[in-house]
Amino acid sequence: MTSRLRSPWIIALVTLLAAALGAVPAAGRGVARAADAPYKDPSLPVATRVADLLSRMSLDDKAGQMTQADRGALTTVSDVAAYRLGSILSGGGSAPSPNTPSSWADMYDNFQRQALSTPLGIPMIYGIDAVHGHNNVVGATIFPHNIGLGATRDPDLVERVGRATAEEVSGTGIDWTFAPCLCVARNDRWGRTYESFSEDPQLVTQMTTIVDGFQKAGNASILATAKHYVGDGGTTGGRDQGNTELSEADLRAIHLAPFKAAVQRGVGSVMVSYSSWNGARMHGNKYLITDVLKGELGFKGFVVTDWAGIDQLDGQTGFTANEITTAINAGVDMVMVPNDYKKFVSLLKQEVQAGRIPTSRIDDANRRILTKKFELGLFEKPLTDRSYTSTVGSAAHRAVAREAVRKSLVLLKNAGDVLPLAKTGGKIFVAGKSADDIGNQSGGWTISWQGSSGNITGGTTILQGIRDLVGSGAQVTYNRDGSGIDSSYRAAIAVVGETPYAEGQGDRTGSMGLDSTDLATLQRLKASGVPLVVVLVSGRPLDIAGQIDQWNALVAAWLPGTEGRGVADMLFGDSAPSGRLPMTWPRSADQEPINDGDGKDALFKYGYGLDYTVPPPHSPSPSPSPSPSPSPSPSPSLSPSPSPSPSVSPSAGGCVVTYRTNDWGGGFTADVTITNRSSSAVNGWRLQWTYAGNQKITGYWNAVVTQSGQQVTASNASYNGTIGANGGTASFGFQGTYSGANATPAAFTLNGAACATG
Repeated sequence: MTSRLRSPWIIALVTLLAAALGAVPAAGRGVARAADAPYKDPSLPVATRVADLLSRMSLDDKAGQMTQADRGALTTVSDVAAYRLGSILSGGGSAPSPNTPSSWADMYDNFQRQALSTPLGIPMIYGIDAVHGHNNVVGATIFPHNIGLGATRDPDLVERVGRATAEEVSGTGIDWTFAPCLCVARNDRWGRTYESFSEDPQLVTQMTTIVDGFQKAGNASILATAKHYVGDGGTTGGRDQGNTELSEADLRAIHLAPFKAAVQRGVGSVMVSYSSWNGARMHGNKYLITDVLKGELGFKGFVVTDWAGIDQLDGQTGFTANEITTAINAGVDMVMVPNDYKKFVSLLKQEVQAGRIPTSRIDDANRRILTKKFELGLFEKPLTDRSYTSTVGSAAHRAVAREAVRKSLVLLKNAGDVLPLAKTGGKIFVAGKSADDIGNQSGGWTISWQGSSGNITGGTTILQGIRDLVGSGAQVTYNRDGSGIDSSYRAAIAVVGETPYAEGQGDRTGSMGLDSTDLATLQRLKASGVPLVVVLVSGRPLDIAGQIDQWNALVAAWLPGTEGRGVADMLFGDSAPSGRLPMTWPRSADQEPINDGDGKDALFKYGYGLDYTVPPPHSPSPSPSPSPSPSPSPSPSLSPSPSPSPSVSPSAGGCVVTYRTNDWGGGFTADVTITNRSSSAVNGWRLQWTYAGNQKITGYWNAVVTQSGQQVTASNASYNGTIGANGGTASFGFQGTYSGANATPAAFTLNGAACATG
């Protein structure tokens, strides 16, 4: 990671003032702070600097580095120095007053000066849930939540979202985001479904490019966090903080794969999940944290708990010494104890002194934490780089967000090609509780933890976006509940759906349909006889099968954030719909959980999404869809078109197959990528190979995989049947069992033509 730019003269001044004032708590007196100490030399390797610093640290220093407290719980700001706190965080809604970028930067620098005043001058690292932009800060750019980004199928765009977020976060001093959430949501009842890029582990894996966006943003780089490790999206009943009841093979195939990809990208931290795996709490699971994550996957960063996560290990309120020992010995490196950091530091030292936590484990945790602080450049440039403060909510970042909104929209129905609408002529009626509400369209984790309706931050509502785009070309009338519409309008746009929520409060154990307010609004609009376009603002697929026949068009807008103009762009043809469903859309809530390949009759299958078939009237022609995937037929039918039959083979030597496995005792998962090097697209594909051993395939995704003896055939799914020419790719995966050797197949054929291996 690249160092963030800080002000060296400020550091020197702070150091001199600290020395002059004697700001050295008793526990650290006598520790050398020689200016020429090796750990202070940026020309030395990070490992050398870490080893030198570690050799100078007392148990007080080491315990403090492993402690993270919430800013609002600090008794006094000087406790940062007194307790050697390694990290501060802002929980959802924990903000300075006034909530402005400069106030955040001032607050951060104040905390950092305290950390620098300690004998060893170890900078603290500040964490925040910047999960869809710098969403705790008023005026920041709020991007679509992950479910919308998953619908874009655009890893490059997602990386740019991460980079823009990093710049805004860095401009307020913060250097660590608790993102991305790499959960694979398998039950839409879960209140964190919108934090998941997809139900498909392969798509979630592709979206780990956001890690690069956070951590490779030049001087604005911040630390990323892969969360929540592991299996939080697979709990029984979609219950938040629940129990994921799966075999190890399924846990690895579905939920571990994205974390493996994030580790390969060098993600700096991993946050442990509140959830359990087959009854065992993740915060105490040494096998999955130490053996699998740190050992098998080779994770080199540090592991942090979730908010007060260790408190839940024994099922009682509050944490105990035994819970601390269990979590630290399981492999946790930093503990988020938001409210009681003093007790935690005391008990942690007690457990180390009693020999129940080995000193080697404490040193390993500190080594991991310090390594990331050195890599971020915090020792050289610990204070806010104010040159990035002006990027918060900047026009350039809002343009990226608007692009993300455009590409996230999924057109699910378009009877009679009612969309795109013309910008000129006649009257358009807009209604719905979310049409003119920034809070609703941004969802949870916006300004406050659970989010809220209303004008909570700056941005453009969907209604304002429509008015801006249409201008004087057509009359736009708005009434929230639909009152006043009549047959004189040429179209009605209803923006309806869910109101904001976050974890816990967002779980829906009963109905998953529209509320009575939305249903009444839709009924008024429908009664007018005007063509009805429904824009659904929601954090998950909703139960709409009973109403959709009354609508002419349906757009899944997910939770688009502050740039509502992106929705208007698609409605009026300035952009073409290109989003594809990242989740299977159920016919009823009773089908939950419903996922691709489970045989359930979905309302819309995973990967479904329509294109426009006619250019917008009286408007510029829409840009072509960037998605290489073939779209289902845009007829009013709710069922996607069948998969194309294999019909085109690549030219000789024109395909390359990359086959990678992750093996463990008796089981494995495989990731396969087909690259088409020929000048012709492959429309419908079938890949075949033969195993030399006794491998048995037990499950698969992004393809239909069958096995007869040692011969295996993988055929495209309904949504990925075309492999573009000149480097186009298709990827799929599967899980299986084996004994003995698990050798890579020697040869592959694509539609009968031999492929090279890569």
